[in-house]
Amino acid sequence: MNLNFIEPHKLEAAWAYLLQLVVQQGLNCIAAMLILILGWWLSGRARAAVLRAFDRPRVDATLRPMLASVTQWIVRVITVVLVLSQFGVQTASIIAMLGAAGLAIGLALQGTLQNIAAGIMLVLLRPFRVGQYIDAQGVAGTVRETGLFMTELTTFDGVCLRVPNGKIWGSAITNYSENPTRRLDIEVTVNFGADIQAALDALRAMLAAEERILADPASEAMVINYAAQGVTLNVRCWVAAGDYWNVRFAFYHRIKQVLEAAGCAIAVPVQEWRVSEDAQAAAPVAPGPAHRLS
Repeated sequence: MNLNFIEPHKLEAAWAYLLQLVVQQGLNCIAAMLILILGWWLSGRARAAVLRAFDRPRVDATLRPMLASVTQWIVRVITVVLVLSQFGVQTASIIAMLGAAGLAIGLALQGTLQNIAAGIMLVLLRPFRVGQYIDAQGVAGTVRETGLFMTELTTFDGVCLRVPNGKIWGSAITNYSENPTRRLDIEVTVNFGADIQAALDALRAMLAAEERILADPASEAMVINYAAQGVTLNVRCWVAAGDYWNVRFAFYHRIKQVLEAAGCAIAVPVQEWRVSEDAQAAAPVAPGPAHRLS
């Protein structure tokens, strides 16, 4: 294209327009970057502010992380809308674009959205709280935090376990810390020849000596079964949920001692082989040295 045929004033106008466009878009890019950086910083500050605001005894500790995460993402979405508006994108267009993007993301990330929905249901219905010990069909531990996507647990051996919310919500949840008390049952089998009444009296005396057992409901020691090895006895009592394992381990240590002191031995599995005289006579005799072939 020959520029000699272009009028000078049109060339100057085009150059001025191009320069103005570059400057304007450059300023928009700088403003968008500043808004993005400021918005991301404010989202973190908003999350921290929500955590501080709800750090009170009256507010459930399970609810605080969820509210903080929701607040953080709301600020980030507003930041993205403001960034797009710097480039002339209308609000209606942004909403339509977010709707289309949300539909596409929802189809691509069905599992993730399921975890978000499950997290919201866990926070609203609260089948467990922070600090409680739960078991969701094999996933067991003390709850540390319930977030938008995952629930953090601490296992009994101190390992951090992060489980998707959908897995917990879709499982039967056993909450061992919900009730203030728990029933403790320990079974022990004594020989058939043991003095059952003496064994029961010894177990009842052991229960009476334990101060951590609750008076109501009353503790019991009873015969519950006749097993192949002997008579099965059961020790039953109610304790506070925090004392359950300590009392259980203490009884494991004492039961054998108190039963042996009462003259009652704990039964152990024993197999007896009885061979009749006819069977012994019919049994083939192993060949001796004289019957061996050379």
